[in-house]
Amino acid sequence: MMKVLLSLLVLLRNAEGFAPNSRVASSGAVSSHSTTTALNSWFSGNKQKEPQPGKQQQKQQEVCTVQILMSDTGGGHRASANALRDAFDVLYPGRIQCDIVDIYTDYGPFPPFNSYVEGYKIMAKYPILWSIFYHVGATPLGLALNEWTLETFCFEPFLKCLARHSGETNKRADMVISVHPLTQGIALKILAFLDSGKKDLAGRQTPFCTVVTDLGSAHPAWFDSGVDKCYVPSDALVEAAKDRKLRDDQIVKYGLPIRKGFWATNDGNTKQPTQQALKKQLGLDQSLPTVLIVGGGDGMGGLVDISKALGKALGRSDTKSQMVVVCGKNEQAKQQLQSNDWGDGISVNIQGFVNNMDEWMRASDALVTKAGPGTIAEASICGLPCMMFSFLPGQEAGNIPFVEESGFGKYSGDPTVIAETVTSWLTDPALLREMRQNALKAARPEATLDIARDLAQIVFDRKAQTSASSAVEAKVRVR
Repeated sequence: MMKVLLSLLVLLRNAEGFAPNSRVASSGAVSSHSTTTALNSWFSGNKQKEPQPGKQQQKQQEVCTVQILMSDTGGGHRASANALRDAFDVLYPGRIQCDIVDIYTDYGPFPPFNSYVEGYKIMAKYPILWSIFYHVGATPLGLALNEWTLETFCFEPFLKCLARHSGETNKRADMVISVHPLTQGIALKILAFLDSGKKDLAGRQTPFCTVVTDLGSAHPAWFDSGVDKCYVPSDALVEAAKDRKLRDDQIVKYGLPIRKGFWATNDGNTKQPTQQALKKQLGLDQSLPTVLIVGGGDGMGGLVDISKALGKALGRSDTKSQMVVVCGKNEQAKQQLQSNDWGDGISVNIQGFVNNMDEWMRASDALVTKAGPGTIAEASICGLPCMMFSFLPGQEAGNIPFVEESGFGKYSGDPTVIAETVTSWLTDPALLREMRQNALKAARPEATLDIARDLAQIVFDRKAQTSASSAVEAKVRVR
């Protein structure tokens, strides 16, 4: 009888050991809770301790694994995946291992499935192609056709992806997270099959969550009522999720997952450098108002024409200013701008691909950018007014009213209008201050860490459940 009691106490203690430091309240907010100490105290003082497992076995029991599904169709999906991984590492060092996979490129059986990235780049250059692809795919027929083709041609290849060993363990992931609109339904069916041997979603036990990386509008494929949680960044996407029959308890609104340099620092010790200090560090003139022009990692969107038009307008202004252009991987644009004669009225700094965008943004007073969701979210955290010059039809169209209605930016595709608008901002300090405050009001610097805490709670609970079940099965086998 005593052995049975001890076994039950060991089982309870193991389950307790996997509980995280926070839990998800029914409202979606994160709240702290105290952990039970009596049981641990009893064990620490008991002389008859259970045998300890080997180091490798113990590591596999303690570490939770998460597989993050994405595709490099644009830089935002991988950036979001990396942001979640970094948040896990900061909040729970050594406890969560992430397996980030471009499931279409790595496991797509043949074109077009394994060539989505190349196709995206082509369509991004010709918005009419993207518009047709996006809007046809968003119809009920398009959604049904996509579901059929994925299950027909990609089920077996994608099964290998979700079944592969995750992290340093010899088991598949304890939880799967999607940060891409085309990795919901097919992944849910595969997990159900892996868990129960059937594609019936009722048989799925492995947790699955969606983290939407669009902002003001999103493709319907993002939203599948079979998920455990769906994290969205805005009220507009809350409604989009409800339109797709997700329940209130499935939808959580925090914000977008963003790069570590833009996170909130609430530890009381870390202080952000001042704008003047950053300008000095980056080699900029500390006395001049600064406009930053970016076109995404690929440098798309007419950077050269916009930069030249803005440079001329600022050069004619009575207020001297400086302009930084980040060309990303667009070497042709970089070379053209570096060879341009800008005149004496403006200081110009041309950059290629940069890894410290948070510093460039915080050193600037206004931003000229395509209407990408991640850039807008990061700009709002830095209090940067945004002049948007291009967007992808469909998922980025909603980002424009999000910025304009929040009062920290405008949109135009005309380089002349862009130049006149931004020049008027830089020559009106009071307007810049107002727009800066509006941007900060729209900012969600805590979003990445909030999402990571919720996801960690889910995977820790799952790990505790599976560990407890394994322990019970092991006791039964011994008997």
